[in-house]
Amino acid sequence: MKFFTKEVQIALVAVIGLIVLFLGMNFLKGLSLFSAGNKYMAQFSDVTGLSASSPVYCNGVKVGTVESIEYDFNRPDHIAAVLSLNDEMQLPQGTSAEIASDLLGNVRLELKLGDMTAPRLAVGDTISGGQQVGLTGKFSGMVPQIEQMLPKLDSILASVNTLLADPTIGHSLHNIEDITAGLTTTATELNLLTKSLNRQLPTLMNKATGVMANADTLTQTLNDLDLAATMAKVDRTLQNVEQMTAKLNSKEGTLGLLMRDAELYNNLNATMAHADSLMIDFKAHPKRYIHFSVFGKKDK
Repeated sequence: MKFFTKEVQIALVAVIGLIVLFLGMNFLKGLSLFSAGNKYMAQFSDVTGLSASSPVYCNGVKVGTVESIEYDFNRPDHIAAVLSLNDEMQLPQGTSAEIASDLLGNVRLELKLGDMTAPRLAVGDTISGGQQVGLTGKFSGMVPQIEQMLPKLDSILASVNTLLADPTIGHSLHNIEDITAGLTTTATELNLLTKSLNRQLPTLMNKATGVMANADTLTQTLNDLDLAATMAKVDRTLQNVEQMTAKLNSKEGTLGLLMRDAELYNNLNATMAHADSLMIDFKAHPKRYIHFSVFGKKDK
């Protein structure tokens, strides 16, 4: 009788298949198949989202997996997670573990190493654990504040709707459009003016240079003048004018006498009056002064 009958062969294949299935599932879960690794305990009060086979990371590198989670029914706030870490991973005292999750809901355990100069923990020791405050936790903390702000936001939106319903807003926007068009036109004219000034700037600079050269020439001419001699001539002229004025104010000379001597002035007026009377009489009786005779002079 043969031992490896068809029934035995089928049973062996089934057992091998179950073993391979078990090992494959553990491998897919991240559990080590050939090395148990160093075991540590992480103490939590809440392990929401954490499960056996959850990866354990340290500084972004996977260093192990969560082997199992043990619940103490006598102390519900003491939940122990058994961590299977790489054989070379050594934890210093003060190390803690945090349960973290990403936006896709993937949960992992993050190790926060203590001071690397501190003594190392022994394999099997317990570290403290807790929940990492991520974006979701921060948002949850903000929910009460958001709920308090909702009535104010509702009031603000109502005010904004009332403001937008006001027809003056449309007129104001239309005026703003006109102002913007005016500013655009002004900007265009300023650009044209700037271009014109840029074209004329070399000519203006040349003229300014010429003016500065003329100013320098004038300054040089003034510097070259003999101001001392000129001022001496001016002083002499002023002295002559002063002497002439003094003579006019005195009784010396004809002009001084005419201006200062009243008797001479009166005599001149009398002489002019007599001359005027003589001329009047001469015009009225010319025969008294001029005599013509063809046959000679008659004796009166």
